[in-house]
Amino acid sequence: MIDSYSFGSYIIDGKEHKWDIKLINNKVFSWVGRNGHNITINDIKDLVAEKLEIFIIGTGASGLVNVSDELKEFINGKGIKLIIEKTGAACKEYNNALKNNKKVCAIMHGTC
Repeated sequence: MIDSYSFGSYIIDGKEHKWDIKLINNKVFSWVGRNGHNITINDIKDLVAEKLEIFIIGTGASGLVNVSDELKEFINGKGIKLIIEKTGAACKEYNNALKNNKKVCAIMHGTC
C-alpha cells in the first residue's frame, strides 16, 4: 500500500522511496531512464509482462507527463484497464485496486 505521497516522495509500507517508481502487485522498483515527460512502451514492458487487470499511470503532481496514444493502444490491446491520473489520485487508485484484490501495476512520476 502507498501510505502517503508528496512531491518527489512516497511512503510505502513504512519505507520512503524518492522520485519515480514502478509498482507491481505491491512491490516497489525505481523507475530509471525516463525520457523527459514522456512515457514510452519501453518504460512499461516489464510491467505488462505480468498478468494484469489494471495498469495505473501517475502523471506527476501537476500532470505534466505525456502518455502517447501508442502506449494507450498497447495496454488496451492487452485487455488491461488503463487509469491515467495525476500522481496523488493515481496513488489512491492503486490502493483501491489492491484493497479489491486486483492484479495491478503502476508507474508513477513523483515530481512535476
